[in-house]
Amino acid sequence: MAPALSRSLGASSVAALRPTPSRGRGPTLRSAVAVQGRGAAAVAARGVRWEAGRRKGKGRMVGVRCEAAVTEKPAGEEEAAGEQFEYQAEVSRLLDLIVHSLYSHKEVFLRELVSNASDALDKLRFLSVTDSSVLSDGGELEIRIKPDPEAGTITITDTGIGMTKDELKDCLGTIAQSGTSKFLKALKENKDLGADNGLIGQFGVGFYSAFLVAEKVVVSTKSPKADKQYVWEAMADSSSYVIKEETDPEKMLTRGTQITLFLRDDDKYEFADPGRIQGLVKNYSQFVSFPIYTWQEKSRTVEVEEEEPKEGEEATEGEKKKKKKTITEKYWDWELANETKPIWMRNPKEVEKTEYNEFYKKAFNEFLDPLAYTHFTTEGEVEFRSVLYIPGMAPLSNEEIMNPKTKNIRLYVKRVFISDDFDGELFPRYLSFVKGVVDSNDLPLNVSREILQESRIVRIMRKRLVRKTFDMIQEIAEKEDKEDYKKFWESFGKFVKLGCIEDTGNHKRLAPLLRFYSSKNETDLISLDQYVENMPENQKAIYYIATDSLQSAKTAPFLEKLVQKDIEVRARFLFTIYQRFVVCLCYSSGSEAHFSFFRFSTLSSRLMRLPFRIYRHTKRKNLLISAKKTWNWVMKMRTRKMRASRNTLFYVTG
Repeated sequence: MAPALSRSLGASSVAALRPTPSRGRGPTLRSAVAVQGRGAAAVAARGVRWEAGRRKGKGRMVGVRCEAAVTEKPAGEEEAAGEQFEYQAEVSRLLDLIVHSLYSHKEVFLRELVSNASDALDKLRFLSVTDSSVLSDGGELEIRIKPDPEAGTITITDTGIGMTKDELKDCLGTIAQSGTSKFLKALKENKDLGADNGLIGQFGVGFYSAFLVAEKVVVSTKSPKADKQYVWEAMADSSSYVIKEETDPEKMLTRGTQITLFLRDDDKYEFADPGRIQGLVKNYSQFVSFPIYTWQEKSRTVEVEEEEPKEGEEATEGEKKKKKKTITEKYWDWELANETKPIWMRNPKEVEKTEYNEFYKKAFNEFLDPLAYTHFTTEGEVEFRSVLYIPGMAPLSNEEIMNPKTKNIRLYVKRVFISDDFDGELFPRYLSFVKGVVDSNDLPLNVSREILQESRIVRIMRKRLVRKTFDMIQEIAEKEDKEDYKKFWESFGKFVKLGCIEDTGNHKRLAPLLRFYSSKNETDLISLDQYVENMPENQKAIYYIATDSLQSAKTAPFLEKLVQKDIEVRARFLFTIYQRFVVCLCYSSGSEAHFSFFRFSTLSSRLMRLPFRIYRHTKRKNLLISAKKTWNWVMKMRTRKMRASRNTLFYVTG
């Protein structure tokens, strides 16, 4: 007999589970449950009793019977209270995992520490509105970064709010404890003050990114609320930290925080380099609200006196007069690293076109002015600001049309650079040529602030950015000067065609942007709207043909007679096979579609009925035969469907 399985169920019940044999199939399960009254006496035997019997026979399976009987707990009997424990962690290993798992690039440590310094300055500025004493004897609100290649250190100093001893323990001694988050919560509770949306920190782990490059971190801080200055020290491989009072007069601060990173041997060469630090500030913190100064080596021209004649040599009267010469000497001084202002934070009405162009050239290292730009602010479900540009020339590499990771869109959160490495989250692949910046306070980021998380907010942003881009391109098309749109089409027409294939939801916006050559106009591009306007009244369709070049379209034997009879044909060049269907895909998935109530009749889809392999593998003789058969079909179609000799047959190229 199988052993009994005892288990307490919450109610009195008797259950019988009988897997019964089924002829020709596996066993089926039937259950019957009988619930006894709550006042029933306790059943002596509790548990589960299993019985198994095997029947031999054709089509029979093993039968199993299970019975369980459970009673209610006797009155007054209670479960023993369990003990509650807190999780324990080896802090040094946990910190190492957090730091090296969250961040994919070591260089982001500077972004995180500068963001913390910016938050400290923002807090001080906000509190000074109600208490001006916090600004006394503290100097300007600024951030200074001093790399020391010889000592292998980086020192980041801000004149912000600083920290008390208790705040040091709460903010730096507690992992994932965000002082900025607590500050914002306090502001929201105080309705008179309101909340400051300029504060960046929210997760409480950015400070620990310093251990990506540092083996030791020393934080010296002075708060206006305290009379003493305190020092916090920790090693990367330690599970403890030290807090002590600062007693060295030379290291005293009037207000704020100073963080010194003692770099690892492997990182000293890279991150103790002043030029490298300057570049990181320009990349990540270019648009922080406060000035950021970096310690840089500079050169200047000075005049010095020439050396006197050597002993034993008599100087002439002219030489007795001291001569001066010009030399170049090197020296170290502070240099402002974030000169460029965030143009998207200003009112578009107050920004001149030249300012937009200068910002575009600086931000994206371009030398040509953009073809167009748009500056807008979106409010409502999602709030963000953006400036988008259409470049003045096409990408130098043809591979960029197939690569959505072009790093042309720079994402900022509260003016701090987050990333430019996206895989279609903000823009579809066919609009990857668009350049610009997007700044929002509402974006859902992961803890490292490197990855944009998929959410409804991101989808709304993508939709609005795409529509604004279409509006910008349409403005170029509607200009009186058609040269700008001709430049756009020559540079980015292939991107628009790709959009016709990939983005079915925006066909109505993409269709007016298409441009083609016509049999009546082989020099200027025309749109579908323009073609429809020039159609005779009795023409009921738009006709087009696909070829590999304009010359091929002009010399096509099956179009010669039609063109002579004033039948206009749109010719569309095919650089790849899939582009053959661009026009059709803009309106439907078939070979015939509609544009402004006119039917698309593609000669190509009928003229090309012969398989592609015939054109590739047959000899010229057979090609001529195929062309003759095709011409006979064209003449037959002309007598059936094109009886009006003035019908416009249109050929499209793009």
